[in-house]
Amino acid sequence: MAEEVRYLTPQTNLEKKKKYCRFKKAGIKYIDYKDPEFLKKFLNEQGKILPRRITGTSLKFQRKVAQAVKKARHLALLPYVTDMMK
Repeated sequence: MAEEVRYLTPQTNLEKKKKYCRFKKAGIKYIDYKDPEFLKKFLNEQGKILPRRITGTSLKFQRKVAQAVKKARHLALLPYVTDMMK
């Protein structure tokens, strides 16, 4: 009596990659706010800071990244708001 369930698309086992903190892996201790090209990796197209769940950055370094981005914005190295920054 048990009927087999069929799907339109075959189901695959999606294994999520383990997120890692690039700062811990590379041994970086200081995030330089004077390097806007590096800080752009942590911003989206509108200039907002990307969350930890997307970048995989640890809490300690996410706080440091946020402070570095804010300092760079204050010194006009990075824009506060933009249209299509990347």
